[in-house]
Amino acid sequence: MGVSALKWQGWLVALVFVAGLLVFAPLGLYVWAGGAPAARPAGAARGDVRITDCRIDPTSRRVVASVEAVNGFPERGAYVVTVEFREPPPLPSPPARPGVPGARGPQVLVKVPGVRPAAAERTEAVGPVWPPATIPWCGIAAAVFAPDPPFARSLGRSPRGSGRSPVPLLSPAGV
Repeated sequence: MGVSALKWQGWLVALVFVAGLLVFAPLGLYVWAGGAPAARPAGAARGDVRITDCRIDPTSRRVVASVEAVNGFPERGAYVVTVEFREPPPLPSPPARPGVPGARGPQVLVKVPGVRPAAAERTEAVGPVWPPATIPWCGIAAAVFAPDPPFARSLGRSPRGSGRSPVPLLSPAGV
């Protein structure tokens, strides 16, 4: 009797070991294959985008802002930038009252696609017709980064355009 009890205990240990492998091996492989997380996850990227020029087009009297995006992410992708146009704020700015939003100007969305890591791409945001005798102020209201889809990365190109077109995605109301 002692031999068959040892035999069953051996089989029980082997079955528990195999069941443990079936449960925990895929989890271990998943964690191992995932590697380290990205150095910087996609999302808000306001610090990567800046306005390099803000001018009034003499022909159309529209405000034009030159936008530059320098990719601070480890992969190629696109920036969607919200550019705001308004009159410059007064020099001594009074403290904002809590709960009262500041005056917002017209905004335009522009896309800067296909920006390689550590590279700079430029585009222009065309704003509203600007009234005479006023100086425009152009600023970044928001910027979001999205990595290129895997198919575009495997082909070595961006899914759309070159990023050099001054076509806004959305124009302010009444323009």
